[in-house]
Amino acid sequence: MTPNVPSFAELLQGAQRSAVHLEMRDTYAGQDSGGFAEYLRSGYANTDTTSPHWSRWRAMVTEATDRDVALRRARIVSEPVTDYIRYEYALTVANVDLGEEVRWLSRRQACEIALPGSDFWLFDQARVLFNHFTGDGAWAEPRLTYTEEPAVVRLCSTAFEAVWERGVPHEKYTV
Repeated sequence: MTPNVPSFAELLQGAQRSAVHLEMRDTYAGQDSGGFAEYLRSGYANTDTTSPHWSRWRAMVTEATDRDVALRRARIVSEPVTDYIRYEYALTVANVDLGEEVRWLSRRQACEIALPGSDFWLFDQARVLFNHFTGDGAWAEPRLTYTEEPAVVRLCSTAFEAVWERGVPHEKYTV
């Protein structure tokens, strides 16, 4: 892994064909900016992709999809799902509206898949950006590690595709 970690935005801007994301945690609440607390209070999740909440993500995804970069996201979740996953599920309609494809896989159905130890983004089947979190879902330091190591790229690619193949498309998955 290289000590100089490119930003997610740089990697997405440099992607030519694909950007895939594998999420494997049941909570990311430790890094939340208030949306999850609002969801717990009211059941409201901001899915208005024209709102300021989505502006940065909207700009990055739109720029990528306008260049025909395919964005896919797969989530491995424990069932029954946590409140945080219910919140993510509610938000996912916005991800889909912006051009991502999203699939969900029960953790039980992932038992036979070799998975890396951290969530990751894989760009063009060549570059991996790992995301590191604490137990409560806050960012850990270092937040990110980056590699182009062929064996690691292969592990991540194989893991993602296996999860994707078994996963349920968002519009068919229920929490």
